[in-house]
Amino acid sequence: MPLNPDQLIRDEIRAIAAYHVPDSSGYVKLDAMENPYPLPDVLRAALSQIAHDAAINRYPDAAATALKARLRSAMDIPDGMEILLGNGSDEIIQILAMAIAKPGATILGLEPSFVMYKMIAAFAGVSYVGVPLRPNFTLDLDATLAAIAEHQPALIFIAYPNNPTGNLFDMTALLRILDAAPGLVVLDEAYHVFALESFMPLLARYPNLLVMRTLSKLGLAGLRLGFLVGSPTWLNELDKLRLPYNVNVLTQQVAEKVLAHVDILEQQAAAIRDERARLMQFLDNVAGVEAFPSAANFILLRVPNADKVFEAMKQRGILIKNLSRAHPQLQNCLRVTVGTPNENDQFLASLTTSL
Repeated sequence: MPLNPDQLIRDEIRAIAAYHVPDSSGYVKLDAMENPYPLPDVLRAALSQIAHDAAINRYPDAAATALKARLRSAMDIPDGMEILLGNGSDEIIQILAMAIAKPGATILGLEPSFVMYKMIAAFAGVSYVGVPLRPNFTLDLDATLAAIAEHQPALIFIAYPNNPTGNLFDMTALLRILDAAPGLVVLDEAYHVFALESFMPLLARYPNLLVMRTLSKLGLAGLRLGFLVGSPTWLNELDKLRLPYNVNVLTQQVAEKVLAHVDILEQQAAAIRDERARLMQFLDNVAGVEAFPSAANFILLRVPNADKVFEAMKQRGILIKNLSRAHPQLQNCLRVTVGTPNENDQFLASLTTSL
């Protein structure tokens, strides 16, 4: 009898669906929380020279020394803290899950939140517990503390701001979670530049706190660079699970160059924040649409018939994210990335026509 997946692949892997990325060709692409603005021509020319000169016949700097130094200054990383680089934050989530995957270990997250926390827990063979948010997507502190007490998680993931809901959880409540957690707490600050809030300054105060970020939302999604910041006590152990040369030479050199001009990315982020406010003001006055407050570069909407609206907008060339089946609390929810002013105008026109 020939081999088949049932004989070799773990049940929990066969039970999940692969992460799906739809074809976006020909659409106004507002589905993936990307920065819509290109880099200035002068900086793009400098990157072309980097690609020309890069020694791609050689392995990259395994320690990424120059890039880490640039990150320290660009991201205000506190003295005494270590940096772990990943091929996107997804790899860092996987490293964390693998590191704590002892028999009986549990990862705890909030629901709904970034789907990769739960998926990667399954990849690593670790039990996952999701604590539901309140109906308005705020943190249920009592339920979260009760789940921590019951399950004693080795690792807690909290997105700040949360994806896909866009909101910032109450900082006082999060500090209560840090005090109660028996293991590590990872604050995922993928959207920090749009929220202007961070736990980075608190790293020295909370030994079990780790802060994770990515450059993807900042405008460098194509580079796939994420990083984790925390005490060397933890990161020296986690670094043992990082695959050799996981950050390629072009990513290292391009990211270092762009971060030397981080003010450009911050100006783009400010423009996105302004457009977010304009979109919210408009959406708050559209009958039948509930727009949830956002501190990220996207807005979560609830509409009367999400499937119908999503398909109608696709027919009009606008691609957003249909989350209606992603989680029970997201029924009839759509998520739109904040684009350029022109893209946002097209989105608003399409939405009002499609409702």
